[in-house]
This record gives sequence, structure tokens and C-alpha cells, in this order.
Amino acid sequence: MAPAWGPGVASVIGTVGLLVVLLVGGCAAEEPPRFIKEPKDQIGVSGGVASFVCQATGDPKPRVTWNKKGKKVNSQRFETIEFDGSAGAVLRIQPLRTPRDENVYECVAQNSVGEITVHAKLTVLREDQLPPGFPNIDMGPQLKVVERTRTATMLCAASGNPDPEITWFKDFLPVDPSASNGRIKQLRSGALQIESSEETDQGKYECVATNSAGVRYSSPANLYVRGRERRIQAEGRDPPHPILLLLGLTASGLPCPLQT
Repeated sequence: MAPAWGPGVASVIGTVGLLVVLLVGGCAAEEPPRFIKEPKDQIGVSGGVASFVCQATGDPKPRVTWNKKGKKVNSQRFETIEFDGSAGAVLRIQPLRTPRDENVYECVAQNSVGEITVHAKLTVLREDQLPPGFPNIDMGPQLKVVERTRTATMLCAASGNPDPEITWFKDFLPVDPSASNGRIKQLRSGALQIESSEETDQGKYECVATNSAGVRYSSPANLYVRGRERRIQAEGRDPPHPILLLLGLTASGLPCPLQT
């Protein structure tokens, strides 16, 4: 004989059943990797730089790695810089050598559900082989020191035919102005403008000129972000008298050491 539940017990059972349905129904299904940034074929110049950017999404979060001829890249001139918790990776080759670096490189994204691969071809030309219109950096960024909260502008100008597109890298990773809530902008001139500078903006910047003829990188330039002022106590005064020390650069181009 089935037990006769009272209305209060039936209400509890109904609530528990609904909770179980919600928990089961709310479980997200696992997803295989899917590329959200795919590397593009590149034509670089011997002695220069090439960077391939690859990023994937999925559940669990995939891991991105780089291969050459089916084997993990392994060379002093090859560097893999991971980002987005290893779901993205930049393959940077510097300096480029011809013909040894000319190859098809493979970006592999893998998680417990699956694995996918995308390919990108690298062509390396000597300076005397460059076609007409190959990009040239006319003015690259220069070392700069900026006070925190001030605006920093890293300059870049390039020429070529067709007119090259200018992009930026910071510490070997691509700069995405759209992810800065409008604080970082790329001007029509190609310059990178950083408003309300923060310590996280400090780093090594490169501008990259790209058109259908090829890709050329500027020389890197450091941006230093420093506190607007430091107070130090002047020695030999009675009573001590505070003075302001504005940070600058030494003759070697390195930041002045902080004094306290």
C-alpha cells in the first residue's frame, strides 16, 4: 500500500524535484575547441620578425600550442607567448632566416572533448628580393617616460603600396584597443594613444606594417610609467625641507633609480 503523504510533505517533494530538474538542466554541455583568432599567412623579411596569433574557445578551456612539421617548435629564435590562460598563443620568430624558416606552421587547440588544427604559411625574403610596395617603417616608436594618469603617445608611420595597415604589439602580444574601454586608441596616423596611463601600460612596444606585399616590424621601444612625483628629504638642512624629485632618464636611457 502506497504511503499517504500529507500536503506539506508533497510540497517538499515537489520543491526537491524541481531543484533536481534545475540542476540537471543547468549543467553546461562540454564543447570542443573552436578558433576565435586564426593565424594568417605572412611574407617577412630576412633578419626581421614574424608573429602568428592563435586563440580558441571551448569547454573545458582548450590549450593552444604551435607545431612545425607535426612537432612542437623548438629553437632559440622561436618563442611561444601564451595568453588567455593558455587558450591563446603567439608564435614569434626572430630573427627570420631564409630559407630555413619558410614552412607551414600549425596551431593546435585541444581539450578533453576534441582537437582542431589551423595552418599558416611563412615566406621569408631577402632585402634584395622584396617586391615593389613592400612595407617600410618610416618612423618607429621611441623610448618614452610618462607620468601616471597622463597621456602617452607612441608614434608610428609606414609606407608601401597598397598603404599598409598598422597594428601594435606590447611585450610580444597584440594590442587590442577595443578591450580598453576607450582608454587606448589607435590614431589615423597609426600612432597609439594611451590615456590615463597606468603602470600596467609599461612595456616594450612595436608597430607592425602589413599589406599584400608583406609584413615589417619596427624596432621595439620601451614605455615607462612613473609616479607623478616623489618626495625626498634633502640632506644637510635643519629642519629637513622636502623637495620634489621628478623622474627622468639616465644617460644610458634607463629609468632613474628611485630615492627615498
